[in-house]
Amino acid sequence: MVLNYLLICRSITYAQRTARILESVGIGAVVVRLPKNLLIDGCGYCVRVKGYGIYEAITAVKNAGLPPVRIFARNENGIYGEVDL
Repeated sequence: MVLNYLLICRSITYAQRTARILESVGIGAVVVRLPKNLLIDGCGYCVRVKGYGIYEAITAVKNAGLPPVRIFARNENGIYGEVDL
């Protein structure tokens, strides 16, 4: 079971815009620092979304022209894995 997703953004500005877009369509989103073990490239900020709203979230941000760079899912054991949605 996936608890939440992290939408990795190009910059802090993109993360803030992404969170605003999601909030405007009723999806709870929080800008957070990317866990250090996931930081490979990018700005180090991401948007956390609850697992149940991920498909709507991806659709909303893509329609707004803000697709995430990468997406990670966190399971009940606290382990992150990259996903392709």
